[in-house]
Amino acid sequence: MTFKTLDDLTDIAGKRVLVRVDLNVPVKDGKVTDATRIERVAPTILELSKKGAKVILLAHFGRPKGEPVADQSLGLIVPAVKDVLGQPVAFAEDCIGDKAKAAVDALKDGDILLLENTRFHKGEEKNDADFTKALAANGDIYVNDAFSAAHRAHASTEGLAHLLPAYAGRTMQAELEALEKGLGNPKRPVVAIVGGAKVSTKIDLLSNLVKKVDALVIGGGMANTFLAARGTNVGKSLCEHDLADTAKQIMIDAAAAGCAIILPEDGVVAREFKAGADNEVVAIDKIPADAMVLDVGPKSVEAVNAWISRAETLVWNGPLGAFEIAPFDAATVAAAKHAADRTREGALISVAGGGDTVAALNHAGVADDFTYVSTAGGAFLEWMEGKPLPGVDVLQQK
Repeated sequence: MTFKTLDDLTDIAGKRVLVRVDLNVPVKDGKVTDATRIERVAPTILELSKKGAKVILLAHFGRPKGEPVADQSLGLIVPAVKDVLGQPVAFAEDCIGDKAKAAVDALKDGDILLLENTRFHKGEEKNDADFTKALAANGDIYVNDAFSAAHRAHASTEGLAHLLPAYAGRTMQAELEALEKGLGNPKRPVVAIVGGAKVSTKIDLLSNLVKKVDALVIGGGMANTFLAARGTNVGKSLCEHDLADTAKQIMIDAAAAGCAIILPEDGVVAREFKAGADNEVVAIDKIPADAMVLDVGPKSVEAVNAWISRAETLVWNGPLGAFEIAPFDAATVAAAKHAADRTREGALISVAGGGDTVAALNHAGVADDFTYVSTAGGAFLEWMEGKPLPGVDVLQQK
């Protein structure tokens, strides 16, 4: 994977640099409640500003469906962006046309400008040629620092790279380098941990991983579907019985590819799903008919950690149990801490992503110890599924 980065950008003082960033942050009562995504893109913005570029930020916010919507204006985000960057940020009430041009023309070298929500125009999501040209009219250079939107072929994520010299920002660069280490050209053995509630949402992911990794650990509710497909009675556990044939086929494909499938050997069961519910550890073939599995048990954790100890690369998407509620977080926390220890020792490359995964690693207090934790959500999942990412493909040097 070869692409130009900010290291290839020299002599940019006075140049208008259009930077696609992800500012789709949570807002409550007009205030940003989590500035993580702003913090992620700050290094790219500040580096360009210090080099004297006129930095023009492009972003979407919410799902306005091609029409201006007051509570989805990026104007709401400006104070938080200023706070994170520690310097003034101008705002234009449109991303194209006279208002955008006037704001861009007013910029001095090193200034930062945020343009209004690109999705206020239907041309953004349609990757419309005229809209893309209107965006490009305000820039000399294009930098994409929004990996999280790279699975969308939109005007600001893909179209612009055809009209202007295109580069990867620091966040995009870090993400692509981490993903290359994770599955592109990994150190072996490679172990993947995939959890979460349903197999149905991760069929493509599982089908791709069994061809690429040496062992696939399946946890969460989706493990019950695999267990049931093997003939195990899973009681009242969350289970997609109608996907038994799919689970069987994934296991057949794994065997053909030489990928070990690791399923729970024991489970923590309860009769109700609530904090502190009465629970017990049972062998996986001894699940009571009136109980549900809410976490994998200690023997299963030992097996998972043994694979983590053997691995040189770990890719993680989804928790092992219902980690949001104690005590059903124990397995996820134990495995996460073991992976973090191995990573700190320099023995493991650990790449994780997906909303629940990030939350679980933060809950375990180890997110900062992993080699890379992606906040990209859908783009990270589609990368794991082996699907092309238009916003990445267009940056690659032919």
